[in-house]
Amino acid sequence: MKKGFTLIELLVVIAILAVLMSVIVITLNPAEMLKKTRDTKRIADLDALRTAINLYITDVTSPSLGTTIPTCYASQVGGATTNGSCNTVVSSTNQTISGSGWIPINFNSISSGPPLSSLPLDPKNSTTTSATTSYVYYYATKSASTTFELNANMESTYYANGGSGDVESKDGGDDPDLYEVGSDLTLM
Repeated sequence: MKKGFTLIELLVVIAILAVLMSVIVITLNPAEMLKKTRDTKRIADLDALRTAINLYITDVTSPSLGTTIPTCYASQVGGATTNGSCNTVVSSTNQTISGSGWIPINFNSISSGPPLSSLPLDPKNSTTTSATTSYVYYYATKSASTTFELNANMESTYYANGGSGDVESKDGGDDPDLYEVGSDLTLM
């Protein structure tokens, strides 16, 4: 008597495995997981920028945060849309921290050294016709002040407005569809 599996038994096992794999793929939703991963990077990037700008403000004697509203800055070359009260958006993907990057702050002037090696860019770094569907970082500052705002649009349903990890509408800012951090969340 031969020991082994029949063709029918093997087909049944393969069919069961295929059904289980389909359920796992549908449950995990790899596309949404990638979006969530990019959103996590956006949150970390803006937190690092906020910390660096606050260190700059407290350490430098006469801090210069850049041109004031209605000019804003975006981490994208060309095509960046207006955002809130920004009439002009200066766009660049320059990641230099010497004041010529997309955020015009010279982080090298901090006495303990620059807290960032380069300015971060949005993981997607792409624009469309609307600020709430563009995936770039925005920066704005207020005239004769040390207040600023940084914005990013969340891509995943988890972090977006109404999602279970909603950071857009719960960040204290004035735009429920953008993630906003900084010292004045009403600039843009």
